[in-house]
Amino acid sequence: MLVFIIPVKSATVAKDWGSTCRLFQRTLRSTCQQRSPAFRTIVVCNEHPAPQFHHPQVEFLTVDFVPPAKETNPIARGLTDKGRKVLKGLIHARDTAEPTDPPTHAMIVDSDDCVSQRLAGLVQQQPDREGWYLHQGYKYREGDRVLYLKRRNFYRMSGTANIVAFHRLQLPAIPEYNRGYGYYKFYVDHQKVRAMMADRGTPMDSLPFPGAVYVLATGDNMSGNEDNLSFNFLNRRPLTPALAQEFALDTPP
Repeated sequence: MLVFIIPVKSATVAKDWGSTCRLFQRTLRSTCQQRSPAFRTIVVCNEHPAPQFHHPQVEFLTVDFVPPAKETNPIARGLTDKGRKVLKGLIHARDTAEPTDPPTHAMIVDSDDCVSQRLAGLVQQQPDREGWYLHQGYKYREGDRVLYLKRRNFYRMSGTANIVAFHRLQLPAIPEYNRGYGYYKFYVDHQKVRAMMADRGTPMDSLPFPGAVYVLATGDNMSGNEDNLSFNFLNRRPLTPALAQEFALDTPP
């Protein structure tokens, strides 16, 4: 079983909470429309983002984490909050798993990105794999009629980047990464997970298809690197109904 963990930023730090909720609902739909039923989605949030639909395999976990008051860097502040929520979701997934159907893999999904509907099926077919990193994916500017294929190193750009074997996660007893846990980067530094897994002698495979859409121009991207991304017309792909269906994107009018 594949467990999706979606950490949602607090309304107190979101630039536009209404937009955050709208984008999250699309992200949630993308995890819920998996072709295989072997998945579970855990949303970790301060405030409930009130989805417009419900699914029996979705669980909301409400927390009271407060972003560090002394942190002035908004990116670092966001990662601290994200890291706590990711760990909380993973620990909850472990502690509440059915003994007969434990999670085999976990994937952290940014709350404004979208994932392919093929992921749970791949995990179900290959449950003993160490995991997959997303070598390919799409960049999408909100409202466009096209996507841009990122042919290499998508996992370095997007936080929706890795599917990791659950038993390799080394979960701590409490959902904190800033209290002496030297491996916290495993949960927030998505671009380093591939190398860390290889260094442990448990290398991941490259996902054999584009696995996610990195959504840009939302006004609330955590990475803040939108202006540094290139959009080569040779990598441009029309947002066809098939692609829109695979990633739960809306086709612009």
